[in-house]
This record gives sequence, structure tokens and C-alpha cells, in this order.
Amino acid sequence: MRSLARTLARDLIDYDPRLFLEPPGEPAVTAPGSVTWQVFGNPVVLAVGGIAAVLLELGEPRVRAGVWDHSSFRDDPRGRIRRTGLGALVTAFAAESRFAAYAERVNGIHAQVQGRTPEGEPYRADQSELLRWVQATAAFCFVESYVALIRPLSPAETNRFYAEAAVGARYYQVADAPASQAEMARYLAGMRSALSPSLVIGEFLEIMRRGAVLPAALRSLQPVLVRAAVERVPAPFREQLGIAAEPVPSAAERRALRLAAWMAERVRLPDDPRELAACRVRTRPPSGSLAGAARPRS
Repeated sequence: MRSLARTLARDLIDYDPRLFLEPPGEPAVTAPGSVTWQVFGNPVVLAVGGIAAVLLELGEPRVRAGVWDHSSFRDDPRGRIRRTGLGALVTAFAAESRFAAYAERVNGIHAQVQGRTPEGEPYRADQSELLRWVQATAAFCFVESYVALIRPLSPAETNRFYAEAAVGARYYQVADAPASQAEMARYLAGMRSALSPSLVIGEFLEIMRRGAVLPAALRSLQPVLVRAAVERVPAPFREQLGIAAEPVPSAAERRALRLAAWMAERVRLPDDPRELAACRVRTRPPSGSLAGAARPRS
């Protein structure tokens, strides 16, 4: 479990520590002690929540076509996951100016992704309804994974998490992200009928179970992470996506994952992004510097 926590914390997501240490004194979009910092600070939570989020994302036919036809998931799953994981960490912990620059690059990539679904429906990755779905599924699955693996959140804490996530979402051109637990519940309920099963979802699950994602010594744990992710997808959505028969973790596997998450919460590495970001925020900026970036207009 210690090896799994360490691998998910550092080896799976490669980054230069300066990404979170600089510029000195500049805050992130959310503050130390925020619910976002608690949720995004645990790599086991991010791993389970990230897989669950992709399952929901791939249920939307236009998102599914955009992801599967325009990304390297099939050919380089480890690289694709590393980039996605790094994006989550940058969103939560990087200085606001660096996050804004990162989001601008992502938005530029989305603007170039377009095509048609197998059914002939056109799509663009920068369509507002598609961006909203991707953002909402990630926020929902991350917070649900935190609750399952770490501790329950009060309704007020959950509302704060979604409100914080909505602020970051504006940098990705999502102006109407669900900003409370009630808004998220209504949004998900309204989206369910728009989702559909696909062979792509089964292919994604197989890649995550057997592909070269974790280092070889830990690859046998990938199916456990997948089962945990499937469990985080609400049962009605599993039915809608055609994955209701997918196995969920055994009681022993749940205990092991909670232990790994507990260790990741308490055994912090020197270059942990949350610790680096906290150090950056505490550091006095150079005299005369202007830390921070303008927030995007809502």
C-alpha cells in the first residue's frame, strides 16, 4: 500500500517541482485549507475518481468520439493519464498565473478538435455543453471518491467544493458549472438520458485493467482501482452505460484502498504538490513583483 501511494503520488505523474513552487507568494485559485486542497491532495482519490470520471465522460457520444478519435489513450495510456493527472494538480495547486496559462493552452487544443460521431452527429470539443459535462463528471467523481476513501463531507463542505470547482472551471471556458450539491444532482439527473453504452467504454476498462499504466511491479493493482472506480459511478448510470455487470471491489479490496488512501494522506513526500504549493504561498514575493493573474470573466 505504501508503494501504491508513493507511485500514484509521484511516479505516475511526472512534474518539475518548480511548477508548484513558483512564483513565490502567488496564490492558487483555491486556498490552502480549502476542500479542493483536501480532495486533490490525495493521489489515491485522484486515481479512483479520475477513472470513474472518464467512464461517465465516455457515456456522452460526442465526448466519447472526441476523446477516442483525438487522443493517445489507446496507444499511450500511461502518457495520457500522466498528462490528465498533471492537469488536475495544476488546477488545484499551481499559482493562478501558471494555471491560467495552462488552461489557455488546453482551450487552444480543444478549439482544434472536431469531427462527427459514428452516428453522424457533429461535435467540437469546445462546445459549452461538452465542456460542462467533462468538468462536472470530474468534480463529482473526485469528491465521491474522497468520501468513499477518506471521510464523509458535510453538506456545507460538499457545497464549498463544488463552488470552488466552478471558479476553476471558468478558466476552461465553463461558465455554468454546477456550483452546489443540489445543482450537481439536478444536472446529472438531466444528463442521464443523453448517455449511451459503447464498445469504447469496454475498451477503456480493458486498457485500465491490463495496459501499461502503473509500473510493472504494481500492475496487478490496476483491476482493483478499476473496480473501485466502477463502484463510484452511480448505479443508474452504470445501467445506462451498460456496465452494471462490471465487478466492484471486495470488502478486503475496499479496506486495502482505504489504507492506501490513509497512508497517502499522512505520509507526504518532499515534492508533494500540496506541500510545494503551501510553501509557495507562504513565501514572501520579491519586492515590487505583482503576483497573480486576472480571473477570467464569468
